[in-house]
Order: sequence, then structure tokens, then C-alpha cells
Amino acid sequence: MLTWYGKTSVRDSFMNAGTTTHHFIAKNGRDVLFRPPRWEDLDDLLGFINSLVEEGAEILRNQEVTRDEEADWLGRKLADVEKSKVFWLVAEVGGTVIASSELKIGTGYSRHVGEIGVGVKRGYRDVGVGTELLNALISHAKTIGLELLTLTVSSSNTRAIHVYERIGFEETGRIPNRLFKNGTYRDQIIMTKKL
Repeated sequence: MLTWYGKTSVRDSFMNAGTTTHHFIAKNGRDVLFRPPRWEDLDDLLGFINSLVEEGAEILRNQEVTRDEEADWLGRKLADVEKSKVFWLVAEVGGTVIASSELKIGTGYSRHVGEIGVGVKRGYRDVGVGTELLNALISHAKTIGLELLTLTVSSSNTRAIHVYERIGFEETGRIPNRLFKNGTYRDQIIMTKKL
């Protein structure tokens, strides 16, 4: 069951960094809080990305990030959020960031398009966190009038592909051999969802 808090405007409640925006009970019984990120999340976000790199998760990055690199990235990302270029949510369990998601809003002739990205830390997958984050991004995209959502995913990430298909994304393109990991080439799949 989903419980929303804050203002009636989804956009206002999501963009106010001090506001709890959404929380739900995951399939594993954990209370998960979705909220906008803040500068104080620096160390959590650093631990999050480096945990994904360390496990060899299906992400583009293959080297750990330094604290300075993460601080530079976080500063740029928070500035993009402030300028409404990006809609960004993190998921928190017990005060620790366990997932991150974003909706990058197109510009110019692509201003009706949003590009989605979601990452979930090991130990919190397959319990609904990723799906709920995707649903929150889709809801926000509709609220601000976007018409099309896109994402990219490695062809080897069958778990994520299944989730994306289940919520209405379809494969609309493929870049052969775009990724090289563990001695094998993998395609990068482009998926889209009309709103």
C-alpha cells in the first residue's frame, strides 16, 4: 500500500528537499522512504555507487569513485535538480540510501521526452523498490507533461528488462556490442514507453 505525504502537488512535494515524499513497506517488510537527495547524502551516495562497482552490477561505471569525484558529481546533479533539468529520488532504509533514480528532462525539440535511470543496492532488489521508483518517475513525468520515456539497459540485465517490460516499456532499439564486460560483448537495449 502506498502512502503519500506532503503537498497535493506531486512536483512541489518531490522538489522540496526537506519533505518526505513517499514511503511504503517493501516485500521484505522494510519501511522504504523515497525523497529528493540532499548534500548530506554524499557519503551514502559514495558508498552506494562503489558497492555497485564492487559487485560488478549492470551499470556503465567499472571503477570506484573517490569522495572528491562524488562531491563534484553531487554538486552538479543538485544544481540540475534546482534548475528542473532532472527529477531525482533516492530510496532510504533505516537512514541509509539504498537506491537512486532519476528522470532527465529533454530540451529543445526533445523537451517532451524524459530519460530514466534506476539503481538499487544488492540486498534490496526483488522487493519492489525499483518498481516503485519507476512508478514514481512515471507519475512525475505525466504530471509535468512528458509524452515519452526512454531508458537503456544491458542485454544481460534480464531482471531489469523484465521489470521494465512489466510496467510498459518496449524495446525500440539496440546497439550491438556496446558494452564489454568479463570478456564478452553485450548489446545495449533502448526501451521506450509512451505516456
